[in-house]
Amino acid sequence: MKLMGLDYGTKTVGVAVSDGLGITAQPLETITRKEENKLRQTYARIEAIIEEYGIEKIILGYPKNMNNTVGERAEACEKVKEDLERRTGLSVELWDERLTTVESERVLKASGVRRENRKAVIDQMAAVLILQSYMDAADKKN
Repeated sequence: MKLMGLDYGTKTVGVAVSDGLGITAQPLETITRKEENKLRQTYARIEAIIEEYGIEKIILGYPKNMNNTVGERAEACEKVKEDLERRTGLSVELWDERLTTVESERVLKASGVRRENRKAVIDQMAAVLILQSYMDAADKKN
């Protein structure tokens, strides 16, 4: 099953896709928008990626608070989930993304990516971590 991982932020959405077997996640792109609530073009780009890569399911990062409560950002993701399901007809699963941005920064730093270049790819790396952790958990379940 071909999967898409999304790291939804206020101005950017990191996108990752799985290989055809659902074993590895690869970074794809960062979608940028000028205003937080202007999502039409963002959704259109996500739909184009779904078509291009034959995506069958979306894994959306769910930024719960560290104490496991649902805050403003998580509520925004719940709305995005509903919108994506309605627009694409695909199943969208919320996946705990706590600390993925911190982990992304660590991975990029350890990989030797210069500080000024990290900003361009950090959302993609967070999307990779979200998608990979989902696939690893699903693999353990089976």
